Formats: sequence, structure tokens, C-alpha cells
Amino acid sequence: MKVLVIGSGGREHAIVDALARSPKVSGIYCAPGNAGTGDQAVNVLLKDTDVEGLKAFALENSVDLTVVGPEAALAAGIVDAFRAAGLRIFGHTKAATAIESSKEFAKKLMDKYGVPTAAYRSFSDYEEALEYVSGRTFPAVLKYDGLAAGKGVVIAENEMQAREALASMLLDHSFGQGRVVVEDYLEGPEFSFMCFVDGERVYPMPLAQDHKRAFDGDRGPNTGGMGAYTGLPFISDEDKEFAFREIMCRTASAMASEGFPLSGVLYGGLMKTADGVKVIEFNARFGDPETEVVLPLLESDITDVFCAVADNRPGPELKWSDAVSIGVVLASKGYPGAYSKGFEITLPQLPEGMRLYQMGTSTKDGRLLTAGGRVLMPVCKGADLHEARTRVYEIVEQVGCENLFYRSDIAHQAL
Repeated sequence: MKVLVIGSGGREHAIVDALARSPKVSGIYCAPGNAGTGDQAVNVLLKDTDVEGLKAFALENSVDLTVVGPEAALAAGIVDAFRAAGLRIFGHTKAATAIESSKEFAKKLMDKYGVPTAAYRSFSDYEEALEYVSGRTFPAVLKYDGLAAGKGVVIAENEMQAREALASMLLDHSFGQGRVVVEDYLEGPEFSFMCFVDGERVYPMPLAQDHKRAFDGDRGPNTGGMGAYTGLPFISDEDKEFAFREIMCRTASAMASEGFPLSGVLYGGLMKTADGVKVIEFNARFGDPETEVVLPLLESDITDVFCAVADNRPGPELKWSDAVSIGVVLASKGYPGAYSKGFEITLPQLPEGMRLYQMGTSTKDGRLLTAGGRVLMPVCKGADLHEARTRVYEIVEQVGCENLFYRSDIAHQAL
């Protein structure tokens, strides 16, 4: 079959790479893709939110399956448009994507169906929100209700920081017109639980943890993720079973009951607190950089589960490797703030079984160049995290580029 992957980051490179391992796939397109996807797929110069352009391309090229990476495409209604045109597509409808695109929707759903999460209040009026935060304890978590590219969350340590965040979101409309959710601050290790979901059918993936802060020791500003790993010793089998049954399955059932059945990936950003596992956030798609460390562990043919979910029929029993994996992001200096592009990159020879996913790259005159904030992510498997980490950092140190930095402590919570 011919497959179209929507998106341009490391997540999409990992999806393309997984599809390339399938004997059922004869050709892959990636829109818009990056230099890395261009090695395994034909890049198509269409934006991930150009729904009509992407639909026309899929029809003209007889695409058999489309897989959506980024949330912006889902929120733009690409799944609805493709289905209306008779095209097979893996991803949630615009209505179901509200599990990510509206924090308030997700909180109300969890409240109604008993999914464990932090207590909250939501506001559209600045003065009303200000009155609430001035009378509550801190820290508090303030979230912009809509999509904000991972930047719409503030952990306010005191009232002054809460005031500033509220003013930014409700008065300055930094992320657009929208409400603000104020919720209790939870403590404990965070982890990511991704599942393939088709209505009430839920297929779990290995747990992962990513590193949001820019610098070693979990210091510096929040980023889109500076690395990730699987094999979390602080999450027990009982924790995972609880998270699967009481959070992921219950949420899938709740969405189906509300008339918004899921049909793609449900990402649970979870935390193991003193009171048990609770939801920090839901995303309606593969996480990034978690996808890059999870999909290399899949030993089943990924097209089987993509097609089963897209066709709304029972899927296969998925087989996962017993190995663990770790990936380290190399980012442009200055990220997540301002950074320069166009620096040449030289890549090392990769040992058997290792992968190097490209996140923000381009080519010019045959040279590989930096083209984004997060640029590359080498990923390595191992029998344990010590072995995997040793191997991945050997490759990281062989990447040649004068304008990249990386964290040297990925997986420190486990090791």
C-alpha cells in the first residue's frame, strides 16, 4: 500500500521509519517532512494544516492510508475531511481532538467519569480568576484552554506569578482568545502512556518518560522535550495496570459515551503521586520525543494496527521487544528561545539496530543543515538502561555541528 504521513518532526520520522519496516508498504509520502524523512519517503511540500491540499494529493496519488502526526492537523479537521472523501486515515476527528485542544473539556470529562486528576476551576474573566487565585494556596498550575504548542502552561509559585500568567492569557491573549484552567499542583514523577485507541478498544504501548527542561539536572526553561527513554523502574506493574484500566480505558469509554469516539493515539501525561497515578494532561496524538523511543520497540507490523483503527475493526495483538530504549535530543543553541539556522551537520556511521531521527533539518547543495530548534535525536536499544545510555551518548558525541547542545543526563531519574 501507499501511505501518507502528515508532519515534519522527529515523531513523523519515527512513524515513517516504522512503516518502512513493513513488507505491506510499497511507498511512503511525508508532508511536509524533513531531510531525514526524505531518505525513506517522498517529501511533499504541503503544510500539515492544508487540509484541502492534502486531501487532493491523497486522492490524486491513490493513497491507501494516511497517518496524522501533529495536533494542529487534527484540530483543523483533516480526519473529518478525508473520511468524507472516502479516504482511510488514522487519527481523531476534530470533535474527539477536544481531549487535547480544550483543557476544560478534558477536565470536565474526567470529573464526570471519575478519571483521577487534579482539582480545578476554569475562568474566562480576568477579575474573577484573580479573585480565585488570591485566595488559594500555591504552587498552582495555570493552563491556557486551547492549543499553545506546549507553551500554555505556567506553574505559579506565588500570587505575583499567577497574576502575570492570567494577564498574559486573559488580557493580552498571548495564545489567542480562550479560557484559563487553574488546577492544584501535584508532585511525583511524570511519565507518558500512549495507547492506540479505536472506540473502546485500547492497545497499550510501553511507558516512557521525557525530559522537558533544557539543561542537566532538570534546570532551565521548558522545551518540547530534550530526550526520552523507556523502562521506568519507579512505575510498578500495578501502577501501569491501574493507569491502563482506570485512566486510558475509562477515558476511551467516556469519549465513546459522549459521542466523540477516539480513533488514533491517546497520550496520557501522567504523574505518580502519593495518592496514586493521576492525569496531568491528555494529547490526541503520538508524543514527541516519546514516539522516537517507543516505536523502535514494536516488533509487530505497524500497518496492521493503523489500518485496524482507521477501519474501526479489532486490531492485532501487538508484540513489543523486551529491550529498553533511550534517545537524546540535539538542539540548536538558544532553544527554546531564539536560535540561528543553517549550520552544517555531519552524521556518524550508525551501528546495527541504532536509529537517528531528524527533527529540524533541511538540505542545500547536498549538505545537511539545521532548520529548527530540536534538530536530531539518536535512539539506541539495550538490555538495560546503562547499556542503552552508554551506546547512545557514544553516537551523540560523534555528531559534527558547531551550533548544537544536548543534555548529558537523560534517564537520570531511573539511573
